[in-house]
This record gives sequence, structure tokens and C-alpha cells, in this order.
Amino acid sequence: MRAVAALTACTALVAGCGGDPAPDWGYPELGKGLRSLSRAVDEACGRTETPEGCAEDLDRLTAPTERAFSQVLEHELLDVGTVAAMNELDRARELRVAAAEEARSRQDPHHLPLARAVAAEKRAYERLLDELERLRTAPPPGDGTDPV
Repeated sequence: MRAVAALTACTALVAGCGGDPAPDWGYPELGKGLRSLSRAVDEACGRTETPEGCAEDLDRLTAPTERAFSQVLEHELLDVGTVAAMNELDRARELRVAAAEEARSRQDPHHLPLARAVAAEKRAYERLLDELERLRTAPPPGDGTDPV
């Protein structure tokens, strides 16, 4: 996912750095996508779920996260904080996948390192959501037609 995000970011920066007018401030489609993703993150990992079940919930968040990130790129809202949050999410996901493999090999659905990795990934999703919402609600610079 990191490679896709980096390639998409580079493409957007090269193709979209002209003086194109910014979309309507507030980005309603991005807001709708972020609310949906936020609900999905909140609903992931119910209290009675095993870390293994929670990991499956987190796997289902990949597609809506990529859609939200694509909208950020489409609206030329990308900044350092968002890239850092995406990288943090990628690292957390990698750690969770490794912990899940270890839990499967031990046949332990309550494997403590997996539980910790799942919690870290969920926090990374929440941080990314905060960053994306910050971008979405920040007023555009100038009249909104400045290059990125």
C-alpha cells in the first residue's frame, strides 16, 4: 500500500500543480468518506472479539482508507502530517500481520503481541482519520487557486 500511495502522490503532484481552481471548500465527498471510515474504525474490534477477529475487521478497512486517501490526492490536500500518518498505519499493519502469523503458528487466538499490534493499528487508523479531517476542514490558502 505504501508504494501505491507514494506513486499516486507523485503522480498527483506532477499532474496537478497548475493553477487549477480548488474544489468547493469543505470537500463534502471526502467528509462523507471519512465519516464512513470513522464508523468502520469505531465498529472494528468489539469488546468480545479476539485479536484474531479484530485483525480481520482491520483488514476490511483497507479499501475505504485507500478511497479517502485518493480523494485527498484528487483535491491536492496532501501534506507531511498525512504522509506520516499513512506511513505509521503501514508500519502498524506490517507488525500486525507478522504478529498474526505468529499467533496462527502457535494456534493462540489471544496471543498478546497480536492484541498489542491490533491496538496499535487501530490507533494508527484514528490518527490518520484525525489528519484527514484536519486537512478537509482547513481553509484553503488565499482564494483556493494557489498551486500546491
